[in-house]
Amino acid sequence: MTKIFDAHCDVLYKMWLNNNISFKDSGDVLHVNYENLVFAGSKVQCFAIYIPESVRFDDRFNVALEMVDIFYERVIEVNPMMKLVLEKTDIVNLKEEEIGAILTIEGCDAIGHDLVKLKTLNRLGVRSVGLTWNFANAVADGCREKRNGGLSNFGREVVQINNDLKMWTDVSHLSERSFWDTMELAKFPIASHSNVYSLFQHPRNLKDAQIKAMIEKKGIIGITFVPYFLNENVQNTHIKDILNHIDYICALGGEKNIGFGSDFDGIDDTVNGLENYRGYKLLIDELQKHYSDEQISKFCYQNFVDNFPN
Repeated sequence: MTKIFDAHCDVLYKMWLNNNISFKDSGDVLHVNYENLVFAGSKVQCFAIYIPESVRFDDRFNVALEMVDIFYERVIEVNPMMKLVLEKTDIVNLKEEEIGAILTIEGCDAIGHDLVKLKTLNRLGVRSVGLTWNFANAVADGCREKRNGGLSNFGREVVQINNDLKMWTDVSHLSERSFWDTMELAKFPIASHSNVYSLFQHPRNLKDAQIKAMIEKKGIIGITFVPYFLNENVQNTHIKDILNHIDYICALGGEKNIGFGSDFDGIDDTVNGLENYRGYKLLIDELQKHYSDEQISKFCYQNFVDNFPN
């Protein structure tokens, strides 16, 4: 079975909203749960801390801590085969039946202007830091901020902390100017869940120059399953649309820079055939019609593992 490394899901947010959701088997509520991960061949799953805009600014760090608590108590501790990943050796040492779990941040809203909060989240297990969601915060402007500002001075400190602590700096959701500022500084850049702007012009997608910059810095781009990042017809997106984005990045020389970041549980609409994590099996079946086993292994798993900071 092909191993899968998925760089982004919003399970923790859904479980924060609803305390009654079981991660083990809530297939009717969650796209990603333990049973679905086992069925499809998951080996590593990233779990994002996403703080919605509706949360008061002063409460956002506490909400982040609540999601950390959910990660440990309701994902890791009650599912013995889910194993915390803090470094690359934790991935390499996973037993056949074990699934690695990585804690990430989607947007630095939770830390405000406080680097101690960032360091605290790192000590609690966070290993990837998305600088923004769609809008501006103290770190940078997001892709929906009309002024298209770049990194703040504080944001530059955040990227440096990420470098020092050997955390991924996630450029998904950044404004273009913030992206370029970040690429100048980041030692470990990824785009956890972004697609190709040339194929569909959505502000969350990456332009050719950005993709080439990611390739040059050996960053990984997690092709995402968000229908409205794939084509203009949200109700008529198919696995073939995902392959088109893979093909495009490969044509730019990015075979070693492609991964997947589904954004499951952060989306309401889904790709036909990829209604939840179990759909990875159909995606892999389709990939096998076009790519070698070695290439598929890179896309689904190995590229992100090779890029994991040591």
